[in-house]
Amino acid sequence: MYGCLIVCRSVTYAQRMARALEKRGFSANMVRLPAGLPGIGCGYGVKIPGSQIAQALVSVKELGFPASRVFCEFQNGQMEEYPV
Repeated sequence: MYGCLIVCRSVTYAQRMARALEKRGFSANMVRLPAGLPGIGCGYGVKIPGSQIAQALVSVKELGFPASRVFCEFQNGQMEEYPV
């Protein structure tokens, strides 16, 4: 996995989540979601390196952010949903 996107319900949640994860030592950036994600319109998310996604999701739950969908990019360029 190259990078993973944690889908957020608003731009505000994406900003807050990115800041909170950065404070915990993760490399987290708020991004606009790419077009074409299944079941997702336009929106915002937090991009995390694939190697950190499992630990980041634990922190997201500990921080009290709502459950989200996660999509990860693989070597072939495809985005696939990651089980939360």
